[in-house]
Amino acid sequence: MVKILVVDDEADLEVLIKQKFRKKIRENAYDFVFAMNGLQALAQLEEHDDIDLVLSDINMPEMDGLTLLSKLAEKHSLLKSVIVSAYGDMENIRTAMNLGAFDFVTKPVNFQDLEVTIEKTIRHVEQLKETMRAIKENNILKMYVDETVLNFMGTKEYEKSLLANEIVEATVVFIDICSFTSISEHESPDRVVKLLNNYFDIIVKEILAQGGLIDKFIGDAVMAVFKDAYHLDRAIDASISVRDKIEKLPIEVTEMNFKPHVSIGVNSGEMVSGNIGSASLRRLDYTVIGDAVNTAQRLQSAANQGQIIISEQSYEKIKESFHCERIGEAKLKNKGEMVVIYQVLE
Repeated sequence: MVKILVVDDEADLEVLIKQKFRKKIRENAYDFVFAMNGLQALAQLEEHDDIDLVLSDINMPEMDGLTLLSKLAEKHSLLKSVIVSAYGDMENIRTAMNLGAFDFVTKPVNFQDLEVTIEKTIRHVEQLKETMRAIKENNILKMYVDETVLNFMGTKEYEKSLLANEIVEATVVFIDICSFTSISEHESPDRVVKLLNNYFDIIVKEILAQGGLIDKFIGDAVMAVFKDAYHLDRAIDASISVRDKIEKLPIEVTEMNFKPHVSIGVNSGEMVSGNIGSASLRRLDYTVIGDAVNTAQRLQSAANQGQIIISEQSYEKIKESFHCERIGEAKLKNKGEMVVIYQVLE
């Protein structure tokens, strides 16, 4: 059901709307809420937190439509507004559009035109909501979030969860596409980006299939995080699938005849999970940091093409489930002592 707030000091507009949209109302497709001015509209928004669209006149007592629009931009960012005003009020209509109104219809109201405008606006609102749901559910690539996006979120609980910082036990996977940098030196930008995105699509699908989250893309590498039960096992399963899928890809007919391979580092442990970045730049990244994360990246750096490298600590946890091979001791950056590493075979 679409809930619409109608703001207009003409009482007969409420009657007309209920008459013209009686079928939609009877079918529970539309639900209308009414207010006589901007102040009443803000009160209605406090009472009805599920309103999808505002239809507002401009000239009203106590609080006019332009002031209402500015208030909506401050506190109800996801709401879209359609201005309903006289054609002779075009200057104010232009001002309303500049304040963020999505569209307008003129009085006397053509209700067929109004319905088309409502449906168009609702489709736009639904697209915004779908984007927000996707962010909430973490079913798509993680996105940079800033204060504006946080204001879009549907609930205060969700905003609180985004801003919460915590210690988590998780597994981080770094997947690098080997020698891909050399392609960028010999191929057109369009070809480079298309190839990289194709490889990323394959990698992402295998990670999501095992319940992992894409944390970020770093050049031609992917950082993924696995949480909850059996996070290390699922991360290893995803890594094997990624390696096998990439290895089966054909040679790309380029100046270099590029054959894609990946090198992978996997590591588990405690890490800080939080919204990290620059508030002044208004760019924050919900990510994980800590020694366990750094170690995963350095294990990836120690991996050759086609290798999945883990630490001895991880090996002890998964040795009964996966066939691994001891490589030996390796010197990892910023590690004082040599680290015993293994490669996962299958």
